[in-house]
Amino acid sequence: MMSDSGKSKVVTTRWWWVRHAPVRNDGGNIYGQSDIACDTSDTYVFEAVAKVLPRDAVWYSSNLMRTHQTAEAIWAAGFPKPANMPWEADFAEQHLGRWQGMNRAAFVASRPAGTSWFADINEPAPGGESFMDLYNRTCRAIDRINREHAGQDVIAVGHGGTIKAAVGLALGGLPEQGLAFDIDNVSVTRLDHYATAERVVWRLPMVNQQPWIADPAHAAMHQPAGPEVKKLA
Repeated sequence: MMSDSGKSKVVTTRWWWVRHAPVRNDGGNIYGQSDIACDTSDTYVFEAVAKVLPRDAVWYSSNLMRTHQTAEAIWAAGFPKPANMPWEADFAEQHLGRWQGMNRAAFVASRPAGTSWFADINEPAPGGESFMDLYNRTCRAIDRINREHAGQDVIAVGHGGTIKAAVGLALGGLPEQGLAFDIDNVSVTRLDHYATAERVVWRLPMVNQQPWIADPAHAAMHQPAGPEVKKLA
């Protein structure tokens, strides 16, 4: 039996993913990588998120303004602003090519019933990317950051597609399974990366947590009034 001194050290890197705040000015259209602003007016939501995120963490965001605005809103809600927050282009939403700007409801209605994303994971948008393209670049960035910041907390402000890709990675490299999860605006998803010299495993302590729902009155304000088209991106 291997003694405790002979065991490989486990290095735990904790990822705290935050999806950007809701986009209100999309006109009901698909936006993908369009650099569109988000609505950060709900201070209660950002105060709740600021309370659950770790203070001693490194921050990353995508290169799109809605993630920067979301981070700024969290800091304004009482979270100490970090010294820097690198913009990671590999964490951008899927580039949806010529689908960007199309009416979302009409597009969803045109797709096969039960579709959980814009297309099959291997089907690229015309003039854009496939979900697998997004998955591969997201995994590439996660792997690099895991090496650069091993053993730390990492807060990453990203997009629905990016976070679904990260969940798919944590599920054992199953990108399509990551698409089964809802990732709501400003929700927090934590994925823990455990590494030894011999192996790497992931744990999923929470996915799509919404800290503000502890207040029933405020939670009711965020419930849809009726049927709606889910905003994938």
